[in-house]
Amino acid sequence: MPRFLGALVSAITTVNKAAFHIAVLLIYAIVPVLLIDVVMRYAANSPTIWGMELATLLFGPYFLLAGPYVMHLKGHVAMDLLRRKLNVKQDRIMELVNLPVIIAFCGILLWYSLPSAIDSFNYGETSFSAWNPPIWWTKAAVPLALVLMLLQAFAEFLRVLFRDQGGEAAAP
Repeated sequence: MPRFLGALVSAITTVNKAAFHIAVLLIYAIVPVLLIDVVMRYAANSPTIWGMELATLLFGPYFLLAGPYVMHLKGHVAMDLLRRKLNVKQDRIMELVNLPVIIAFCGILLWYSLPSAIDSFNYGETSFSAWNPPIWWTKAAVPLALVLMLLQAFAEFLRVLFRDQGGEAAAP
């Protein structure tokens, strides 16, 4: 792989690893919020109006921002039954077909989700619940995650494209 592409692939993966670690930190907010809500509901017989909603609003970005780096780690559900039957060359071809499909899918979803996130921010959209928090930031996580996923799929495509037939990365 040419050095500039290698640096680009590395930078994309580093950004997605950072987003992953930020997403992981969100679970440290979600669990206490749910714990407080459960204790208030069952021990004090006084459920919070914000607990479940906040946990739900935090879980979206948690799930979305972790996805691109999980793709790099190959942690997503895969067609393992089929792929086990393929040799290295066939598996490489399958990846070279699948990754552009993922890129196109992310591009289409980005095209439709970005205006929704922008409108949500411009209108100051809220959840219309009893607590009624702003929700633009959760809607903004969707296009952000799609950009990160698209970039990671592109990086993985380059990795596969420049990998030699034995599965090792080709020398620059």
